[in-house]
Amino acid sequence: MLSRAYTKSRKSIKEGEQSKSGSIQDYEDCLVGFDGDLPLISCGSGTNRGVRVTMKEVLRSSVGVMGESRLGLTDKVVLLKGDLFAVKRFRRLRVRRSEFGKRVERLAHFSTLCEYLVPITAYLYAKRIKFVLCDYYPMGSLADLLAGGRRLGHTALNWKQRLKILLDIARAISFIHTECPPNERNMQMNVHGNIKPSNVMINIDFSARLSDHGFTQLAKHIEVSDDQCQQKPPPLLENFYSEDLSQKSDIFNFGLVIIDVVAGSRFPAGFRKCSLEEIKEGAVGHCFEFAVEGRERRRALQVLDIALACTNPLPDARPSIQQILLSLGNACHN
Repeated sequence: MLSRAYTKSRKSIKEGEQSKSGSIQDYEDCLVGFDGDLPLISCGSGTNRGVRVTMKEVLRSSVGVMGESRLGLTDKVVLLKGDLFAVKRFRRLRVRRSEFGKRVERLAHFSTLCEYLVPITAYLYAKRIKFVLCDYYPMGSLADLLAGGRRLGHTALNWKQRLKILLDIARAISFIHTECPPNERNMQMNVHGNIKPSNVMINIDFSARLSDHGFTQLAKHIEVSDDQCQQKPPPLLENFYSEDLSQKSDIFNFGLVIIDVVAGSRFPAGFRKCSLEEIKEGAVGHCFEFAVEGRERRRALQVLDIALACTNPLPDARPSIQQILLSLGNACHN
């Protein structure tokens, strides 16, 4: 946990050196011998937008690692007053201190303008640790819900909940693609860059918020071993996600999210060679992991058809997010 930074000294990690384990123990020496404290820089957004937090408070309040990716780790933080946050810690930044702050503040600003994005509350840039503080969602991520249900052998979400989640993700992407400027602060603001189930946070009413907007333009991807990464897509899809920074890649990755939500591990490995006709005729077997019949089955097939369009190998042939929203809306009412 982050709090161990005060209790034990470890071998220093050189600036820019890759972490071997990705564990919070890699930061245990970041405050040893440091007499002062650093306040987090508030972004004025989020559920607890008025809270003032320092580095020591955050480090001492961590209760564990919630997830890990190639960008970094996510910790759950519980402050003394009971405020809950998620801390996104980056392994290796691609920008310097001043540029990091400017970019985070712009991303935080846009997160306040869309109810389908996870707000950024504050951030810190210290010598050995850099992170952003975000709202915490007790239901966890979409990846958590899907993986938990599959691990226990039951359906974690029904069809209506899954469709609601997909609509909320699409609305978040629509805001990013159409309302954010193409270039600002040396960033492509109108691209998310890392859409996947682990970056979709779920509220207790099963509404969804998309997190990590623009974070791939703050930090570099660092390879992590399979036993380290706690949150990742199912084996079927993990090697398909695109890392290209473009709207068409966002659409492709959203298509993979749809497949994961609608079909999961039941979808055939050669999904890009499938057609909706083959699925309807049963050529690929029963591909839904939840009970669905009649009208709802027809709607689920429509949504799956959207996913196949999104994952077209030809980027220019993929639909725009506006077309996707229209198609999802039709699927809700047909």
